[in-house]
Amino acid sequence: MSKPIHSGCKRSNAWLLAALLPSLALSSLLAQQVPVVEKTLSNGMRVLLVEREDETTVSGGWVAHVGSSNERPGITGIAHLFEHMMFKGTPTIGTKDAKRDLEIIAEQEHVREQMRQEDRKLRERLRRGEVDDLLKPENKSERYRELEKGFQKLIEEQRQLLVKNEFDKIYRSAGASGMNAFTSEDMTVYFVTVPANKIELFLWMESERLLRPVFREFYAERDVVFEERRMRTESTPLGKFEECVNAMFWESHPYTWPVLGWPSDIPAISKSQADAFYATYYAPQNLTLVLVGRFQPAEMLPQIEKYFGRIPRGATEAPDVVTLEMKQVGEKRFNAEAETNPQVDINWHTVGFGHRDSYPLMVLGQVLSTRTGRLYKGLVLGSKVATQASAGQNPMKWAGAFNAGGEAREGHTPQEVEAGIYAELDKLKNEDVPSEELQKVKNNFAAGEYRKLTSNMAIFMHLALNDGYGDWHEINDAGAKYQAVNAADLRRVANTYFKPENRTVAIYTRKPGTAKKETLE
Repeated sequence: MSKPIHSGCKRSNAWLLAALLPSLALSSLLAQQVPVVEKTLSNGMRVLLVEREDETTVSGGWVAHVGSSNERPGITGIAHLFEHMMFKGTPTIGTKDAKRDLEIIAEQEHVREQMRQEDRKLRERLRRGEVDDLLKPENKSERYRELEKGFQKLIEEQRQLLVKNEFDKIYRSAGASGMNAFTSEDMTVYFVTVPANKIELFLWMESERLLRPVFREFYAERDVVFEERRMRTESTPLGKFEECVNAMFWESHPYTWPVLGWPSDIPAISKSQADAFYATYYAPQNLTLVLVGRFQPAEMLPQIEKYFGRIPRGATEAPDVVTLEMKQVGEKRFNAEAETNPQVDINWHTVGFGHRDSYPLMVLGQVLSTRTGRLYKGLVLGSKVATQASAGQNPMKWAGAFNAGGEAREGHTPQEVEAGIYAELDKLKNEDVPSEELQKVKNNFAAGEYRKLTSNMAIFMHLALNDGYGDWHEINDAGAKYQAVNAADLRRVANTYFKPENRTVAIYTRKPGTAKKETLE
């Protein structure tokens, strides 16, 4: 899912700030710190609180330190599945008859285990070449179809007991808004904004779904996730190709599989596997609660302990991701015909969140990008080989990638765009970025530091993302690190990472018979 980072700042304010920065005392701007209060509950759950007394609401939620990189082959997509399951409710939310609801879930699991036995037989037939596709209904055995009918009856009975979307309805009836969640390679984040006088409702609701979750409609929701994967990946012009390139780029690291999971894994995930995954990664010592808005931390902490402290500490600690990416030893290239305009997409292995090189790489990305950046000036306005071009560093928790790419103008090829990108990178390797150009980019980063203070949700997202990647302190510390980047740093990282043997190049040409896509220049 998408990862919103900034919100709410008027464009005029940002431009005014960027224009004034050269004459402002930069140190005074960077001195604007988000006043975070950090505490740890009795069960190991961390809490981050930011009081904003002039607000009338509280943006709150929690970070589960688990994403697709914490999965393994066979259960890929399970972290994203939990993003869906955590909205299904509790024994008191989401059902008219909690006792029968739980009985049906147990009966469903008994039937599903028999269906999994039939699936094992089908996989054996696939191995022998007797069938061509596990997912085709016509390849299922008669016994599987009988079990499926029985399972469907249980689903129908359960539907009569369910109160659909009751979690959301309770929040909305209390004046809350924006309830949502997202899953990435490194984290799963849940969030909502509530009126300040409804904060106790938030504490009860969120602690309840962690303490007593009921994973009702597990298999139906698993099918929803599978359909989401089809819509986002298999039905988009580049989705399936980008998934293939990603798997080629990451050889050994768990980033190699998609957040949405492999299509053969999602239908095979069992509830017992999900229960074990939840016990490990949704234990309180692997979670961080974040609240931003109108409250007093000293008064809020006892209430947080009252509700969230009742969740038992997990029996085991969540394991680290230990499989590192193998060093790439040669350039990788991917060529495909797609229902899209001709374009090139290039990725280089770089560094993860918080690494000292991530800051000059982020700055370098901005030197290249936007309509005032070098790629636009050189390839779109200059040589006119491209209609658009961009670049940027993506520092994830355990590793990172730098991406650059562009779309070829009519009459030109992706290879010409690729060559133009390398030409701009060669300049960065051999020539210092002029001080005025570098300062302009730093001004933009400083403007971003200003924008992070504009709303409760903006601050929440910054804290949640930084905490999920490994260190919430970056909300206050990163600004100074960007400002400390100099021209020598840019040349150093350009020469360190932008090597042919460190890159993966994807070339897309238009599939014959498909129409040209309109491009806004």
